[in-house]
Amino acid sequence: MLTTSKKEFIEFMMSADVLRFGEFKTKSGRLSPYFVNTGNYKTGAQIAALGKFYASLVNEVCKDNFDAMFGPAYKGIPLATTTAASLSRDFGIDKPYFFNRKEVKDHGEGGSLIGYTPKSGDKIIIIEDVITAGTAVRETMPILYGCGDVKVEDMFISVNRCEIGKTEGKTAIMEVNEEFGIKVHSIVTVEDIYEYLKQSDKYSDMAKSMEAYMAKYCIL
Repeated sequence: MLTTSKKEFIEFMMSADVLRFGEFKTKSGRLSPYFVNTGNYKTGAQIAALGKFYASLVNEVCKDNFDAMFGPAYKGIPLATTTAASLSRDFGIDKPYFFNRKEVKDHGEGGSLIGYTPKSGDKIIIIEDVITAGTAVRETMPILYGCGDVKVEDMFISVNRCEIGKTEGKTAIMEVNEEFGIKVHSIVTVEDIYEYLKQSDKYSDMAKSMEAYMAKYCIL
């Protein structure tokens, strides 16, 4: 169901040129009629607003029942940072955050993680942009498991593309849940975007392209 808050988030992404329509080749090699690039957020107002959208979802799902937030390099870094700020400012939930380097630093403090140092028993949530094929999650989990016996049960993303993953009949998010036991929570889904487009004559052609793409690649 396209709620007011979901509509606001879709329009927010469009206004920031983060949600774009056209023809785009995704990491999975599919030609998609839409693309989500959180790297296009570039102002203080945008990143502050984004943090509140994420923090609202985290608060709704977890409250303060977690120990730290992890933002995978590179796009997850600002996402985790702004979510942590909004959770503290807007919801009174003050939790640490951390992120990884792509390359291990061999001087100074060294290591591949920056910020909070996870320890065994910690419950970690992941803050990421989107999941298409689940590749980034499979790269992230060894990093977290390398920190000790941590629990990773929830992941938060901007858009659930609802696309078939490596296994026929299963989305990448279903695969992530089965493989790692992680529940993925999204601010909006591809269905929400499609419903938004259908409500405006301006986007009728794009809605048809979305419908065809969803029929071919999505499980709803």
